[in-house]
Amino acid sequence: MNALDIVPAGLSGPAFWLPLIFACLMGLSMLLYVILDGYDLGVGIWLRLAAPSQRDSMIASIGPFWDANETWLVLGVGLLLVAFPLAHGVILGALYLPVALMLVGLILRGVAFDFRAKVKAAHKPLWDGAFFSGSLLASLAQGTMLGQLIVGFSSTPVAWIFSAFIGVGLTAGYALLGASWLILKTEGELQMRAVHWARAAAWGTGAGIAAVSLATPMVSPAIFAKWFSLPQFIALLPIPLISLAMFVLLQIFLARLAADVARGNLRGLQRWAWAPFACSVSLFLMAFFGLAYSLFPYLVPDRITIWAAAAAPESLMIMLYGVILVLPVILGYTAFAYRVFWGKASELRYE
Repeated sequence: MNALDIVPAGLSGPAFWLPLIFACLMGLSMLLYVILDGYDLGVGIWLRLAAPSQRDSMIASIGPFWDANETWLVLGVGLLLVAFPLAHGVILGALYLPVALMLVGLILRGVAFDFRAKVKAAHKPLWDGAFFSGSLLASLAQGTMLGQLIVGFSSTPVAWIFSAFIGVGLTAGYALLGASWLILKTEGELQMRAVHWARAAAWGTGAGIAAVSLATPMVSPAIFAKWFSLPQFIALLPIPLISLAMFVLLQIFLARLAADVARGNLRGLQRWAWAPFACSVSLFLMAFFGLAYSLFPYLVPDRITIWAAAAAPESLMIMLYGVILVLPVILGYTAFAYRVFWGKASELRYE
């Protein structure tokens, strides 16, 4: 059955295409959040394993970006609230605890980021620990939320165990993004350590993606049919094949960089420093496209479609004008910030 066959009979015009537009905008916001805030959460996760002398460089690598990256989470949740109020109530009601834990983690990160810049050197490890704890808590909570979405917000012990496993898998994915970002943005001993961190995180990321890919069709007969019926099965083969290719390429690049580290080949290390981050982002992109195809057109799997959850077309039209004004501004300042602060992270200064 085609996903669009679920559209209520007689639905056409703005009542049909406006929910589609807002679903795409919300999906784009969440994708950009996962990639952009994912790498700076990942940097925070590795903070405890870095030498005290390296932690300022790690913070400097994300300093110009981390706060703005969270804008995409605010935009995505805001779009869910105003465009799909019915689904917003169901989703956040079912995920009350992990959402609360995520917010605690994000707040802890923000407080720690500012306080570590102002306290005496003797107290800085305390706030470094808080930054690590906030990053880890937010990552685990987001992964648990993803797991609960996949199982349709089931409250059984098995569903929560699966969700917790996905929480660990997404945390490993963020750790991979963070380590790859450090390979790209830093130099010296920290960059070399980041290569080994990325190799460790890559396997956890692969396990998490595999678990999501296998579990999603199993929890819903409709999703299973979307993936394993012909000709869809043939048409969708590029998604798992590209994912596998990106994982293999990631391992090849990381092995090459590890060999460069062992030989002290700094030139080779810098030449391919971009590759692990590009492969990691590609893995997340493929995982997102696969999950989006599996769930569409549902916001709550097999229960609430985007059309059933959508606000009135008149309200959506007014909000669309606002999004048309705001979204280019967010994209513009994000691109500008990355353009200005591109290149290797410089020494952290608080003057």
